Amino acid sequence: MDPDTMRGDGGDVYWRRRMSVLVAVLVVVAVVAWACSSGGSGPERTSSAQSTPSVTPAADPLLAGLRTLAMGTTSPSPTPSVPKTSPVARPKRPGEPCAESELVLSLQGGKEQIYAAGTKPSFLVTLVNTGPVMCTADVGPRAMEIRITSGADRIWSTADCVSGPGTEVQQLQRGVPYVRSLDWDRRRSSTDCRTTPAAALPGTYVASVRMGKLRSTKGVFHLR
Repeated sequence: MDPDTMRGDGGDVYWRRRMSVLVAVLVVVAVVAWACSSGGSGPERTSSAQSTPSVTPAADPLLAGLRTLAMGTTSPSPTPSVPKTSPVARPKRPGEPCAESELVLSLQGGKEQIYAAGTKPSFLVTLVNTGPVMCTADVGPRAMEIRITSGADRIWSTADCVSGPGTEVQQLQRGVPYVRSLDWDRRRSSTDCRTTPAAALPGTYVASVRMGKLRSTKGVFHLR
């Protein structure tokens, strides 16, 4: 073709046609490439995105601790508890005062007995040490009181009108009872130590022994 014929309007038309064909080829290639890439993975990605829930990443414990320290809200470390230890009891030495928990106090006699006029009621008091070793106890009339009552009326007591110190310390061997006998003269006693005490009237009476917090069983008897 003559180069002169390509000049002017004819040349412009020729190059426009060439550019249109090139653009059409590029568009076709792009469409084919898009179809290939989206056909296998597009739906799966959509399904995966719809079925898989979003997971919130777990907080880093180290960062959380640093953030708490920065805010000044850290809780104090718990103080370790120290186990309590019971003190070891010292072995009891012979001759030390008896513990009340190691003593057994009892009263014999007077239970439902009837004493005729002029007959003195008699009683027997025993004190036994059940501890591991010999111990001492005050069995004087004030410390170990024998009391006779009638209802709410206090009739007679060994603690009334005691002369001297009124103490009597005894050594109590383990299992060996201390024994005291008592005959009541059927007269009342009082703390004012009257010289002529009144005689007790016929009726029902109760005898008992007390020593600190210890109490014996009660003996009920009757006077005629």
